[in-house]
Amino acid sequence: MSVQEPRKNRIIVTVLGPDRVGIIAGVAQVLAENNINILDISQTILQEFLAMIMIADMEKSRIDLSTLKERLAAKGSELGVRIDAQHEDAFRFMHRI
Repeated sequence: MSVQEPRKNRIIVTVLGPDRVGIIAGVAQVLAENNINILDISQTILQEFLAMIMIADMEKSRIDLSTLKERLAAKGSELGVRIDAQHEDAFRFMHRI
């Protein structure tokens, strides 16, 4: 059994806010427009609120993370939710025990 190396270009995208039609489509559109592949997605509805986490791969994208964060934040503003993205390494560092 081989051990896979962690990908260097993975990001964690989080979405929080009131649930409504089109949120997943809107986030996926921004990622697809920037050649970013969604690897995994998890979501839950807590009463009327959406909490979603995506793992995505920026390996084939030409956009930098800062610009992507701006585009996702703008889409979030349009959709009435908060969307953020951070590099997987930063996410792991912040959530270590």
